[in-house]
Amino acid sequence: MRTTPGTVAELMARQWGDHRPGLACEETVLSHHRTAQEAAARAALLVDLLPPRAEPHIGVLLDNTPEFPFWLGAAALAGAAVAGINPTRRGPELARDILHTECRILVTERAHLPLLDGLALPGVRILVTDTEEYAALLAPYAAAKPGEATVAGRPPGPADRLLLYFTSGSTGAPKAAICTQGRLAGAGASLARHFSVTPDDVHYICMPLFHGNAVIADWLPALAGGASVALRRRFSASAFLDDVRAYGATYFTYVGRSIQYLLATPPRPEDRAHSLRLGFGTEAGAVDAARFAERFGVRLVEGYGATEGGASVQRTPDTPPGALGRAGAGDDLAVIDPESGLECPAAVLDPRGRLLNGAEAIGELVNKGRSLFEGYWRNPDAEAARTREGWYWTGDLFFRDDRGFLYFAGRTDDRLRVDSENLAAAVIENILARWSDAAAVAVYAVPDEVAGDQVMAAVAPREGAGFSPEAFAAFLAAQPDLGTKMSPRYVRVVPRMPVTATNKVHRAALRSTGFLCPDPVWWRPAGEGGYRPLDEAALAGLLAAYRAQDRLALLERG
Repeated sequence: MRTTPGTVAELMARQWGDHRPGLACEETVLSHHRTAQEAAARAALLVDLLPPRAEPHIGVLLDNTPEFPFWLGAAALAGAAVAGINPTRRGPELARDILHTECRILVTERAHLPLLDGLALPGVRILVTDTEEYAALLAPYAAAKPGEATVAGRPPGPADRLLLYFTSGSTGAPKAAICTQGRLAGAGASLARHFSVTPDDVHYICMPLFHGNAVIADWLPALAGGASVALRRRFSASAFLDDVRAYGATYFTYVGRSIQYLLATPPRPEDRAHSLRLGFGTEAGAVDAARFAERFGVRLVEGYGATEGGASVQRTPDTPPGALGRAGAGDDLAVIDPESGLECPAAVLDPRGRLLNGAEAIGELVNKGRSLFEGYWRNPDAEAARTREGWYWTGDLFFRDDRGFLYFAGRTDDRLRVDSENLAAAVIENILARWSDAAAVAVYAVPDEVAGDQVMAAVAPREGAGFSPEAFAAFLAAQPDLGTKMSPRYVRVVPRMPVTATNKVHRAALRSTGFLCPDPVWWRPAGEGGYRPLDEAALAGLLAAYRAQDRLALLERG
């Protein structure tokens, strides 16, 4: 492994003169040198286009085309920052993301121009990559070299911003996390060492580059290790293995439900005929990770490390099944009860690794030591909430066993309170994922008609399986670690799990409709062991109960 660089700009400059294949996308294959050359041209263009005294921020509203890594490299070389713009955002929300990050240049493509129709974007210059005008604008800069053009008139330093990546907006407008060149270069080098990335590797980037996972966990370690990258414009489960074989891919990253989608594709005799050696990501779950390894012969490594950089969990060889690992270097992680501020007791696990004391053991993961969190752009209130009491609060639920291994239990806004008992949606999901007839499951809270919450599950059956309420109830009864409060009261049967652009379950959409949805819903009335359809008569009775308790508005708010 080469010496760890201080900046991503240095990593980009290393590609100069390397004529091995470096970037592939569909029929296009470019060398590392050509990739650096294209980035240098855009860096020079950027320096000339930025207005005086403007923040050096570029909005990038693109699918995973070569232009995206070109502009990431250009920003690194120029000492500018990229704000990844989510193409699933619409109208005022989309405009807000661009204007909030003070982007004076927005790079997009013709396919996304309709998203910008009618938006007020004062002072923002729009560059459309797949046009003759764009090619003509770039042409004078074709001979540019790395390091020749910078916005500050000096080489970029470790403290210069490189990424402004939006985090979840489930509790308000998305926050733009600041990521500097030094931290990102270090993260890329660390992952490259951890996964033994070499110039012979090919990193397959099928997760969207506007999200931190694809850049920090896929593009950067490839850059640090000298590997090439292969792009998929948008994730496709059906095309995944064909891409892997065509590109000779050895490594990929995933988030959300993408692993479930891959497992839902029809099995083929050649499922293990590929070069892939490793997948790295989050939220696959132990059950699906085991199924993936069995079917495709590929090990999935679950990791944890927020874009903000405030805490990390590192896997070690002795990490037990289901756990993510222990605290990363320099972190002092604890599982804290947010209400009391006290550390939660260790988890009690049965011989099969199933959690028996979730109500007491689950709390928020907190870093009480040194944090790499670099703040949110123009959002002091969010920064203060994240770093209250001098600690970094991750916003994620975990539990910890008596050996210090950490287990992910969901997001803080995925906590449910049923009959005064706190539950974590992810723990229930991990149990429901064992049901062989389910292609995907999601658990979330719906308001109880009297107080607190009830558990609701969305289930997407496997192809040809259908949904049997009797079989589902029998499955639940056979799970020894499913507490009496965990059993779903409502079950929504969906043809396909609704997801965000990053393939995470769209919980906000599920919560917003609850059981007032167009899909079939089964429910289990209090005191009954089986499920029955939530038909018009049952729904009318339920709504009357909510109305009597003056809680009907909670259902309508979602």
